[in-house]
Amino acid sequence: MTRLKLPPWLVLLLPAILILMAVVLIPLLLSLYSSFTSYRLTRPDSITNWIGTFNYEKAAKDENFWAAFGRTVLFLTIALNLEMLFGLGLALMVSKVTKGQRLLRTVMMFPMMFSPILVGFQFKFIFNDNVGLVNNALQSLGLSSTAIPWLVDGKLALFSIAFAEIWMSTSVFGILILAGLYAIPQDPLEAAKVDGCTSWQSFRFVTLPFLMPFIYIAMAIRSLDVARAYDMVQIMTNGGPARRTELLWTLIGRTGYVDAKMGYANAMGYISIFLAIFFTVYFFKKLTSARAELGMGG
Repeated sequence: MTRLKLPPWLVLLLPAILILMAVVLIPLLLSLYSSFTSYRLTRPDSITNWIGTFNYEKAAKDENFWAAFGRTVLFLTIALNLEMLFGLGLALMVSKVTKGQRLLRTVMMFPMMFSPILVGFQFKFIFNDNVGLVNNALQSLGLSSTAIPWLVDGKLALFSIAFAEIWMSTSVFGILILAGLYAIPQDPLEAAKVDGCTSWQSFRFVTLPFLMPFIYIAMAIRSLDVARAYDMVQIMTNGGPARRTELLWTLIGRTGYVDAKMGYANAMGYISIFLAIFFTVYFFKKLTSARAELGMGG
């Protein structure tokens, strides 16, 4: 009887493949299967109750789901654009510093080192109605006579969460754009200066096109993070008030673990994955286009 002999490369990769199957592939397939069932956490035997596409059809008609979907897109659009603008400004300022630049780069990375849960607790205290630093500062300066309900008013609560998200993640854009600034060849900038271009013209037509690939990479990374935002929202507002700050993954978490409707929650989760895929594909297409304009290939 001949023994099966695996190639050496497969033997080396086999432990990693088995771990990935156990940790990623099997739970992924199980969650996909359960999205076609009436699976409830309180009734484990319901995972065998096949109901076809009922959960997906229910999500398509669910006003709460589409409200959370639209709110997530709005939150993602605002957060990404402001993080990009602030990160660009931060990188440009740091690149102009001649002394202590290493220290500034290190300090710039501090916010992204904090856990989103820790940042959520931090800003929940900062925006607190009674003892929050923001309200105390505004009242001390005479800019407000009453406490502003930052985390109770629907619009202000979403703004507060966006502020915390931008504070934590602007440095991602800053670091990547700063790397792009260091990679820019000096010849085009010197040629623009010789041709009499202003600082704005040099930035608009020389520097910015070189930075666009780095910006799109940062946007692709951050779009995945923001699209699945959960922990910071859960800590700061728990989706309130009256679900006005409920994003996709807080709604999915509530449906799956509070209402125990895990099959329905998984169906909403797979629908929301398309949001992340859409933004990722979009930004990678823009990245390819930006690289092609610079003659860097597709």
